[in-house]
Amino acid sequence: MIDVLLVDDAPLLRMGFRMVLEAQPDVAVVGEAGNGAEAVAKAVELRPDVVLMDVRMPGVDGIEATARITAADLPSRVLILTTFDLDEYAFAALRAGAAGFLLKNAHPADLIAGIRTVAAGDGVVAPRITRQLIEAFARQIDPAGAGPRADERLERLTDREREVLVEIARGRSNAEIAETLGLSEATVKTHVSRILPKLELRDRVQAVVFAYEVGLVAAGSQPGADK
Repeated sequence: MIDVLLVDDAPLLRMGFRMVLEAQPDVAVVGEAGNGAEAVAKAVELRPDVVLMDVRMPGVDGIEATARITAADLPSRVLILTTFDLDEYAFAALRAGAAGFLLKNAHPADLIAGIRTVAAGDGVVAPRITRQLIEAFARQIDPAGAGPRADERLERLTDREREVLVEIARGRSNAEIAETLGLSEATVKTHVSRILPKLELRDRVQAVVFAYEVGLVAAGSQPGADK
């Protein structure tokens, strides 16, 4: 079972999410919270697999709550629910340690798939806005134009692993990376499984952030961003 903690200051929304999630045979809602401080306390108490986190809440918001949950070294992984016009909050949440985010108007099937993906240890970003959001995120990382920062972890990667990391940062799936680099999808998965521990990252979402911060990929460099 995947244990989920629901965090949203709107009781009706929590009720709706609970109904959707509890209809799944492998998902259990173990608790609810109406603000960030309560979310952190319940995450520590319940140690859920996934925290479904709203961003804008009174008092401690979802970004700060995400940072606290991540810093507490819990097994819980945070999945942010947001709206596209609040993307700056999503950027901050990712940097605070969220495993990914989905739009609040996502189809229930996409929400369930996202929870399962995050619970399995991977990151998730709303598929239909991944490339556009990564482009905007890249501009948020270095707004002052200070340039990329050096990171010795990058030297741990082979040339092929760097190529795979670039494609991850461009928002491509394993299947798309395999096609682009002329590899099998299984080989791409193997490379990804090696890249993350070498870079000391939890998931693909963090890999995207890392690639932009070290200048491996630059804003505006994603081919096919309008697809």
